[in-house]
Amino acid sequence: MDKTFLAEIRTALEEEQKKLEAELSRFAHRNPKAAQTDFDADYPSYGDDEDENAREIATYSNNLSLENELEKALRDVTSALKRMGGSDYGVCKYCKSDIAKARLRARPTASSCITCKKTLTQEM
Repeated sequence: MDKTFLAEIRTALEEEQKKLEAELSRFAHRNPKAAQTDFDADYPSYGDDEDENAREIATYSNNLSLENELEKALRDVTSALKRMGGSDYGVCKYCKSDIAKARLRARPTASSCITCKKTLTQEM
């Protein structure tokens, strides 16, 4: 991979990392005793009335689901940035062939080529 392309992808990944961390920080806090990509959703406090308690539970439940999805995306970005530091980035983890630049531009966190991904998801 050429350095210009890798710099372009690194910039995109770093921007995505900042965006994901900012989104997570809106309703969660970083877990200091866990991995850098681990956050804990904050439990909202709207009041003591029954309808406010129900709203708290609904909001917290929604935030937990969103937290899980955003953490997964953040782990993917962090993993891609780590692979960039070595020689693994842009190489399919299954067949060891190069991942097409078009795929990496579309999905910078990709760790598999299109052929292997289709095989894994049983798309033919």
